[in-house]
Amino acid sequence: MKLVSWNVNGLRAVHRNGYWNAFLALDADIYCLQEIKAEPEQLPDDVRAPEGFHAYFNPAQSKKGYSGVAVYAKQEPKTVEQHLGEEHLDREGRLLTLYFDTFALCNVYFPNGGQRPERLAYKLAFYDAFLDYIENIRSRGLHVIFCGDVNTAHEAIDLARPRENESNTGFLPEERAWLDTVVRAGYTDTFRHLNPRTAEAYSYWDLKTRARERNVGWRIDYIFVSNTLVPSVRDARIHPDVYGSDHCPVSAIIETT
Repeated sequence: MKLVSWNVNGLRAVHRNGYWNAFLALDADIYCLQEIKAEPEQLPDDVRAPEGFHAYFNPAQSKKGYSGVAVYAKQEPKTVEQHLGEEHLDREGRLLTLYFDTFALCNVYFPNGGQRPERLAYKLAFYDAFLDYIENIRSRGLHVIFCGDVNTAHEAIDLARPRENESNTGFLPEERAWLDTVVRAGYTDTFRHLNPRTAEAYSYWDLKTRARERNVGWRIDYIFVSNTLVPSVRDARIHPDVYGSDHCPVSAIIETT
């Protein structure tokens, strides 16, 4: 199974500006999108229902044109969930979980912790609730794959300027500590597993400062697998040659049967 994850920062804009077909050329079995900023009925037909795929959407309920996630899967899942089960965390359209025979796939747009203190608290609460959520799934005997924009760079190697950002959200000690907890709980970052020393490999760049041209970026988009699937991970990549957002897609090939 080839899985591709991308924070599109506006799905309608990706299509309108001519980047949609280049993205589909990555030829995945499952595409996971974050920050779609649209209701399904607002999307063009070829985006709302791509030929050969089952499409699922979870737009934000809290406000229009904000957040939201989508998944396109060639194989129809057994069931689909949209909620962590905590109402105050479930209104921003941040989760889609697809259940298959042996594994569950979670597409997640984790909150940004910036702007004001309560958003950092919200982000950390979402982190903790999500880990409880996937641990519950795993306790039922399923492998877990989760992907998306985690909005935190884990280690110094994962951003261009770690020392300058130690006091900024996205690289705060408490944010990074959650990723440490995820790893200790038995989940593996597929890209770092296969590329342990690869530096200057980023998935997000600030648009205002034209940081992408200088590759002054952050790796904040991940594909994690429960450790039981690590032997089945065949490939993990970042695709900086795909444009259309301030993020680029990330991918993994995982044998799931």
